[in-house]
Amino acid sequence: MSQLTRQFDALFAYSPLHNVKGDKPYPSTLLVTADHDDRVVPLHTFKYCAEIQYALGSQDFQDKPLLARIEVKAGHGAGKPLSKVIAEHADILAYIAWSLQVELK
Repeated sequence: MSQLTRQFDALFAYSPLHNVKGDKPYPSTLLVTADHDDRVVPLHTFKYCAEIQYALGSQDFQDKPLLARIEVKAGHGAGKPLSKVIAEHADILAYIAWSLQVELK
């Protein structure tokens, strides 16, 4: 087995996109990206979201939400306006609290 084949096999083994299983439910999932991210291409998030939706979206046993948050007119984070940073963090924290069924007072 060539070194290239071994490297491919290692990457493929832990690739989230290539290891989506449609035979068991996923936990509540929130994918976060920005449409102008030049470090982590948004297409990767879109492809993963589409794969999860295709594999699990119509399954009766999938009762947890599979969500994506896509920030528009924003990049990876540096230079992002404070209002967008606050909104993103608020959404993420609200999602976590909802997922964990935390009662906020």
